[in-house]
Amino acid sequence: MNKLTVRDVEVSGKRILVRVDFNVPLDDAGQVTDATRIRAARPTINYLVERQAKVILASHLGRPKGQPDPKYSLAPAARCLSDLLGREVRLAPDCVGPQVQSLVAVLDAGEVLLLENLRFHPEEEKNEAEFARELASLADLYVNDAFGTAHRAHASTAGVAAHLPAVAGFLMEKEIIFLEKVTATPQQPLVACLGGAKVSDKIGVITNLLEVADKVLVGGGMANTFLKAQGYEVGRSLVEDDRLETARDILARGGDRLILPEDVVVAPEGKPGVPYREVGVDQVPADWMILDIGPRTAWKFAAAVEGAATVIWNGPMGLFEVEPFDRGTKAVAEAMSRCPGTTVVGGGDSVAAVEKAGVADRVTHISTGGGATLEFLEGKELPGVAALNDKR
Repeated sequence: MNKLTVRDVEVSGKRILVRVDFNVPLDDAGQVTDATRIRAARPTINYLVERQAKVILASHLGRPKGQPDPKYSLAPAARCLSDLLGREVRLAPDCVGPQVQSLVAVLDAGEVLLLENLRFHPEEEKNEAEFARELASLADLYVNDAFGTAHRAHASTAGVAAHLPAVAGFLMEKEIIFLEKVTATPQQPLVACLGGAKVSDKIGVITNLLEVADKVLVGGGMANTFLKAQGYEVGRSLVEDDRLETARDILARGGDRLILPEDVVVAPEGKPGVPYREVGVDQVPADWMILDIGPRTAWKFAAAVEGAATVIWNGPMGLFEVEPFDRGTKAVAEAMSRCPGTTVVGGGDSVAAVEKAGVADRVTHISTGGGATLEFLEGKELPGVAALNDKR
């Protein structure tokens, strides 16, 4: 990775603005239900606290539409982080303005202040120059540790870096190192396993990975569009009819490296307890829908994953939230855990799948990015990464 990190700069006694990703799920009582993203920021925060920096954290939460909304306050994240760090984390009433400036002015070395939701201001998502300047005026140094937002050119991810020395936090560094490793310099054979609902979401990813992968395994709803493009009847399955020509182009380019299901699990609807069948892709009933890859395909995909030196997985193989349509996804997750090579999982549903299968601790790297991971896999430059200072 050719970017400076927090290790490369002096932080002691300095005001450090850290962009974190505390966009976490909350329950009706305002409690954090999954603290994974908050825990992921701890190494960088602890590093700064231990070195007596004055730590100012900034994040967004949800979509408050550019105005203050108590439902999207970061107060629950502040409480959660306080518990995780074992020290008080104060929440500022805003992210810019005189009150925030005053709180920063009295911040002692080793203390942590969390700014209120950045998206309470419309200028954040617009990357408005004056708003970025205001944020930057709070600090001496900027650290981006929010890989999940690195594909957004917002004030707190790109704009601030124009006014301060800008370096990567440990989570950002880890994400870039692993994603570069599996895309730029992968150990061969490289197998990519792609699922999810739509081909349109992953055209760039498929196209880019076909350049470097030995096999690209395609499941999930997106496989239905490819199957229909090949002339198969897919009943009432989810299909993007406006992407059939694109699917044919990808099939022609991919040749025998692009591997589609040979059997599928079908049912009248995607609900628990409905009748289902395992059929060949040429036997889908007209009034049923494809909801998972079939057992032969699951075995084939699992064998390819287990035999790889590098695996990238993004997107479930079927409706994995509902039994029995979770079996294909579970088979891939378990194969990832048995693969002796480097395994990288990206995307919220894929992460949920390896956690549901109980194998998350046996995957080399689980990416915290959704859209950012996809865009990295497409070969795109991420604004939040490009804005960081290069190593000399």
